[in-house]
Amino acid sequence: MDLLAKIRTFPKLPGCYLYKNAEGEVIYVGKAKNLRARVRSYFLDASQANAKTGSLMREAVDVDYITVANEREALALENNLIKQRKPRFNILLRDDKTYPYIKLTLNDRYPKIFVTRRLRKDGGAYFGPYFPGNLAHRLVDLIHRSFLIPSCKIDLSRYHPRACLQYYIKRCLGPCVEGLTTPDAYKQTIRDVQLFLDGKPSELEASLTRRMEEAAALEQFELAARLRDQIITVHQMHDKQRIATADNEDADVFGFHYEQGMLAVNLFHMRAGKIVDRRDLFWEDLPEFVTEAVSEMPDPADAAGVLGSTAIPSILGSPQNPCAEPETEEVLPCLEPDPTRPAPEIIADSEVSEEHSILLEPTDNGDRTPDNAFSPVAFFSSLLKQLYLDRGYVPRVVLVPVDFPDRVLLAELLTERTGHRIEILAPQRGEKRSLVDLVCLNAKQSYDQRFRVLQPGMKAIQEALQDALTLEELPRRIECFDISHIQGTETVASMVVWEDGAMKKSDYRKFQVKTVTGVDDFASMREVVGRRYKRLLENKKPFPSLILIDGGLGQLHAAADALAEIGIQIQPLASIAKREEIIYVHGQESDPIVLDRRSPVLHLVQKIRDESHRFAVTYHRKRREMRDRDSELDTIPGVGPRTRQRLLEHFGSVRGISQASPDALTAVVSAGTAEKIRLHFADEAAESPVLRVLS
Repeated sequence: MDLLAKIRTFPKLPGCYLYKNAEGEVIYVGKAKNLRARVRSYFLDASQANAKTGSLMREAVDVDYITVANEREALALENNLIKQRKPRFNILLRDDKTYPYIKLTLNDRYPKIFVTRRLRKDGGAYFGPYFPGNLAHRLVDLIHRSFLIPSCKIDLSRYHPRACLQYYIKRCLGPCVEGLTTPDAYKQTIRDVQLFLDGKPSELEASLTRRMEEAAALEQFELAARLRDQIITVHQMHDKQRIATADNEDADVFGFHYEQGMLAVNLFHMRAGKIVDRRDLFWEDLPEFVTEAVSEMPDPADAAGVLGSTAIPSILGSPQNPCAEPETEEVLPCLEPDPTRPAPEIIADSEVSEEHSILLEPTDNGDRTPDNAFSPVAFFSSLLKQLYLDRGYVPRVVLVPVDFPDRVLLAELLTERTGHRIEILAPQRGEKRSLVDLVCLNAKQSYDQRFRVLQPGMKAIQEALQDALTLEELPRRIECFDISHIQGTETVASMVVWEDGAMKKSDYRKFQVKTVTGVDDFASMREVVGRRYKRLLENKKPFPSLILIDGGLGQLHAAADALAEIGIQIQPLASIAKREEIIYVHGQESDPIVLDRRSPVLHLVQKIRDESHRFAVTYHRKRREMRDRDSELDTIPGVGPRTRQRLLEHFGSVRGISQASPDALTAVVSAGTAEKIRLHFADEAAESPVLRVLS
């Protein structure tokens, strides 16, 4: 069926439409109140005259649709389809940072609690997200200490012969050993943890108090004391939360900077009126055009959001009715911007109709024209849907630098989903606008740091590495291992050390693999890591902040097994796979870390990995040369280990010995031995003269 004829069969209902190319791939997803009128508008002369719409329509060969009950459902469906299909003509959220959650593995016989950054439908209970990122780690540590949930990575699906040190210092209930605790007691502890994380202190305190009194009545004073300590912990956390929530409501504040086809967005998280964290998002290759929706009868003259030649091109506005009364909502406290900084130029987008298309695409020379200017209106419309529609927690106020047509509709949908009122505001004046301008200024700084290759400070890189790998402490010392061999011969390993921002060559170590024959990198890694850290344990020396392995999951698990054999359960351990440059963290292997190729964190990890590889290859090459030269001299009658050593020390190499004169040889060895050496190399040269010359 002809495409236009197919569109005539579309219903006049709200829904989403999907344009496809010749390969059947979805290249664009949009929503509409009236599907037939909306999709037909792409074929109007006014739309076809626009180069960006023409680019889409030249590639599109088919279009499908999905009807829904109302425009709110269309909004949610559009977000889901964009995330599933990733059409290249839509804006796609590319995030350099995800916030941590706390996970309870409720499906396990003895559930554990740990920090994760990915939500999965695996039956576990997730709590969060937490701002700043280390708050989740602090809470988990508090739960381990107060509720005695195991903090190790030991397998609790079976019993073990003895408990680890954590049990004997009263930091764990000991579910790994049969008889130390009961399943019912452990389940009760897990219920307490759930109440604690759910923010139900009154219910938890009542339960703990009742059980404490029962334990005291039964003269189980140790248990009663532990329950008393838990009550104190709950009291302290509850008091902190009351103080934190006595101020203003939570808010998210957006700012952006766009320049030369690249975009930086900053998101500030305000909790209880205070900025607690920030989030950076970057786009290097925006889609060929960005569009919200084309009206049923589009008029290109109505297009707005044009990026002009302003002094501050990163801040574009969409003012509301200039005659409207000032906002009456409770304003959020903010940091005042620099008064010497000129006010941003606000470009009006108020003429944009709710269903109008705003398209963009860079010209060949990189310049921007009104017809293909970047549209922050279209961008933030798409960004906020992808950020908030699938999130469990949404702050009550979201501040954006520009207005967009779906703002009110999106706020209503989020209000319906969260059960409390959500406001999405585009302030034009006052403290809220000052706060948005401040975030835009920070976005400019992020843009410079990202795209103008300004190297961040080492502490910033360490903090970013800690956050990316979910380390409990700032990484001060990293030890990296690599294995080197050729077809299993002369297998060696290297360990290089990075400490406080620089490679510490005095702590480098070389290893000869002694117990492994043939090609077995996993066994070699297990031997070397075990030897290294067994010695550290014996000498009572501190372990590094992070052990880094050059390799994939196999090498990572081999290193983890080696540590487990010597009784080390809690040690940050990660590996970086070659080619893919994927980082695996032990205990989170199902959630590998893929860093942006420009990330300073990835550059640091690559630098350490490459130095380890260089050191291993250098040592392997030296061992191979020693093997080759030793084997050649060993074939000469009368040349033993001591004579061989004297010759190599005097002449420097086998080649130097072969080229030495009889008088030079007799200065080191006897005349008879010198004659045997001379005859050996003379016969060898006669058999293969070309090879002897090349050597």
